[in-house]
Amino acid sequence: MHATNANFLRFESLSKGFPGVRALQEVSFDARAGTVHALLGENGAGKSTLLKILSGVYRPDSGRLILNGQPREFHSAAAAINAGVAVIYQELNLVPQLSVAENLFLGHLPTRPRSWVDFAKLRSDARELLLSLGEDISPTTKVGALPIAQRQMVEIAKALSRESSVIAFDEPTSSLSTREVDRLFDVIRKLRAQGRVVLYVSHRMDEIEEVCDAATVLRDGRHIETFDNVRGVSRDLLVQRMVGRSISDVFHYTPRTTGDVVMSVRDLIGPGLSAPASFDVRHREILGFFGLVGAGRSELMKLIYGATKPSSGEITLDGKPTRIANPASAIRSGIVLCPEDRKREGIIPAASVAENVNLSGRRHFSPLRFVIHPARERDHARRQVESLSVRTPSLKQQIRNLSGGNQQKVILARWLGERINVMLLDEPTRGIDVGAKSEIYSVIYKLAEQGAAVVVVSSELPEVLGICDRIIVMRGGRIVSSLMRDQATSERLLSLALPVASQNELRMAV
Repeated sequence: MHATNANFLRFESLSKGFPGVRALQEVSFDARAGTVHALLGENGAGKSTLLKILSGVYRPDSGRLILNGQPREFHSAAAAINAGVAVIYQELNLVPQLSVAENLFLGHLPTRPRSWVDFAKLRSDARELLLSLGEDISPTTKVGALPIAQRQMVEIAKALSRESSVIAFDEPTSSLSTREVDRLFDVIRKLRAQGRVVLYVSHRMDEIEEVCDAATVLRDGRHIETFDNVRGVSRDLLVQRMVGRSISDVFHYTPRTTGDVVMSVRDLIGPGLSAPASFDVRHREILGFFGLVGAGRSELMKLIYGATKPSSGEITLDGKPTRIANPASAIRSGIVLCPEDRKREGIIPAASVAENVNLSGRRHFSPLRFVIHPARERDHARRQVESLSVRTPSLKQQIRNLSGGNQQKVILARWLGERINVMLLDEPTRGIDVGAKSEIYSVIYKLAEQGAAVVVVSSELPEVLGICDRIIVMRGGRIVSSLMRDQATSERLLSLALPVASQNELRMAV
């Protein structure tokens, strides 16, 4: 892009550092108007830092932004918004206590004379905006009552409400169903046709190929390469540029011989389920749960873990009935959970990496109850952080300052200090780069080899097909099928997961 064309976004020699880490180092590239420009890189490569500079959350140590030919320096998020920049973060920024409509137009509510809020127009505009995304959500619903997928769509709609000239999406599909992803891509294509600058961060390579025009790769805070036509670049080359090495098979699955049943769930019923759920999982087995958003998978995991109280049903471990009254009793029984929403349910953001690692296992390091043993905890945290290659400047770093992938590794590290019979992983690689995914899969395989049962909830078809020995499909709050690995295909799983009417449409399309 020539400098004479002012209608574009330029990052010029941007650098940003934090205590113990250099997040960006002299990063320069252009993003043209009327294109969708991908930002690629491993967790910790600098993508989120770059977006936070663009949105006014951070100020660069050096370098500058040029927007539409004019140098811009945003001293606050409000200044960036007023300049026509909208960033939709993976970790959502919504006010749970306010309604959907109030969240959509927060900061620019429609008003009547004398500055009274025009609630009728607010609700009408909100409904129109949501319907444009294919979402039939009541504008008066409190955001906190929505599932994570619908909160994600509200976040996207909020950015669109301001008619921004630059819109950045940070892992926007990580919580969305297939149909919602299709609707989002339609919106992105419209934004491109309108001449907007669209930045797109994703670790899902098929999305990059489908919706993006250009791509910039970052690694360790440095600009590695910009591809003006990403569709002409092989996936292997992109991955090699991202991680600095070739990953020919991210799943690297090896068959195992499974053992006896370790956990048996019988007629479990509770919030989020429309029918009693029954299934078994064996020692050394990796059992997948696939379904669309709202299928009841996460709700079932929380019932097993004791985070939600079931109304009836039974869980047995190694043939013995086990009462799971709460998460503490589940952990004592060897059942642990990595939740889908790690920010709200998996970490303590203001606590350090070490404190998050030792959150559950602290009792193992203290000879006396209620007495903390700092040296033992520090040694344990260091061993776990090193074994999982968690990228952090120190064990004292607040976990909120780590990338999403490294936060997920810390949650895994917490449970690896426990005696595990059954590990429940709910969307374990959501928003995680291909290199970190490969590492997490290795942890899953190791656990299974050691005799644990691993239950993986995933919305990604390649993931459940790539790592699981058996796959259970849920639809509408109930289990509808169980398939062995060699029986499962993308088409069959998706057909089982779709509502009956959509199944008929799929068959007609095929």
